[in-house]
Amino acid sequence: MKKLAPGLIGLALVISVAAYIQGSTHPQGSGGSGPAKAPTPARWEGIIIRSSSDQSTLTVRERSSGFVKIIGLEKTIHYDSSTEWTSAEHGSKKYNKITRADVKDGDRVICIGIYDEKGEFLATFISKRLSPYRGRP
Repeated sequence: MKKLAPGLIGLALVISVAAYIQGSTHPQGSGGSGPAKAPTPARWEGIIIRSSSDQSTLTVRERSSGFVKIIGLEKTIHYDSSTEWTSAEHGSKKYNKITRADVKDGDRVICIGIYDEKGEFLATFISKRLSPYRGRP
């Protein structure tokens, strides 16, 4: 029993410190009187696997290698009338203006935007990549 007491006291101390830290960093713990948070900048690159003109969304599977490629992370990208659409060759500094109709399922894209208050990715810029992707063997 004497050996168990210090362990329990240590565990109680760790739990209380963790609870204090979580409470002090929680957004609601500050009273909400601070300035409004700026939107979080975001970037997503991959292959379009689904698109919906009705919902103004693209589902993009992340383009990467290794374990992430096996599980295939996907993100729904929202766009609106203010979204800029371009195309470019890999490594090129020259961008061509395009329209939403020029982007199809299976195209490789780079999406730049923000996460809105609902946590959704809202694209401000979508670039269709014209060079074929040649992944690592």
